[in-house]
Amino acid sequence: MHAPTHTELRERFAQMRREGQARHRDIAATLGISEGELIAAHVGARQGEEPGASPLVARRLQPSWPQIVEALEPVGEVMALTRNASCVHEKTGVYRAASHAGAVGLVLGGAIDLRLFYSRWMHGFAVDELTPAGVQRSLQFFDAAGLALHKIFVKPQSDVDAWFALVERFLDVLQHTGLDPAPTPPASTERSDDSIDVAGLRDAWATLRDTHEFFGLLKRFGVGRQQALRLAETRFVQRVEASSAHQILNAAAGTGVPIMVFVGNPGVIQIHGGPVHKVAVMGPWLNVLDPAFNLHLREDHIASAWVVRKPTVDGLVTSLELFDAAGETIAMLFGERKPGQVESCGWRTLVGELLDDYTGHAMGDLKAVPCAA
Repeated sequence: MHAPTHTELRERFAQMRREGQARHRDIAATLGISEGELIAAHVGARQGEEPGASPLVARRLQPSWPQIVEALEPVGEVMALTRNASCVHEKTGVYRAASHAGAVGLVLGGAIDLRLFYSRWMHGFAVDELTPAGVQRSLQFFDAAGLALHKIFVKPQSDVDAWFALVERFLDVLQHTGLDPAPTPPASTERSDDSIDVAGLRDAWATLRDTHEFFGLLKRFGVGRQQALRLAETRFVQRVEASSAHQILNAAAGTGVPIMVFVGNPGVIQIHGGPVHKVAVMGPWLNVLDPAFNLHLREDHIASAWVVRKPTVDGLVTSLELFDAAGETIAMLFGERKPGQVESCGWRTLVGELLDDYTGHAMGDLKAVPCAA
């Protein structure tokens, strides 16, 4: 069987859209290609509904990724979307205070809170798609294998003239159709537990001064994240029920305790900070459906959940960390806090209820550790 041509991919995409299939990721999977390949097949397409036209057109962007992100602020409110195989994180806000140092970028100026790893960004497109609600405009960024890393969508309140100016500024001179995906990098293999300096790992964990030091700790001892949790002292880590995500989101919505939700992939980490309000289950999806924040989490993908405590100069910081069957991080939840602040007692109480249900205080009395009212 021959590989489908770009024209055939466009026709199949249009047909599947007419049949009600909404997600680009799902359509690409059905066609046996990456999402990046699906979008790249629409470079040079003619938009419209008449025969031979396409509901979607894409234009290639220059690989000036930090400059594109740092030019977004004049567009005003947009929707930022970051996802992995098990979770979608959507946040509406303005790309304020964007910066970069080398291949690492930050957006820190408000509702949009991002960590950007530009070394993984390989392809970018400006995408216009005809939908029943009108033309949906977006910027979409992919890695070398065609995996979607980050998307930015125009909202009704966006400055469309500023959007058009940004797109024209960053269009690539070469508008070739298609994408030749690189092989997906193989998943890293954990070392055996008996080859790990467990005593050293535990000592280093106990002397952490900042949560951002944790990644360096993992590299220093050559351990995977979930492997480190398994080997850590029980005063710092305890496995809890996979249903804990549902429980803690419901509890946060019911109590008004503000939380932070981290969702990432190899190119981006996107963060929500604040309360959540509407939590709803739709089939396998656990959802937060708030005006400026949507979360869509596949509960059936959660293979393990862990309550994790890290020492910092501000006291212990507690998280709920979710992993899939391959040991990949799905999402991490924290109590909302800023550097220099002690963790909130409200968040500590929500986490304590998870431990009561599953472990009988195996980590000790959370109330004995200072927290902020």
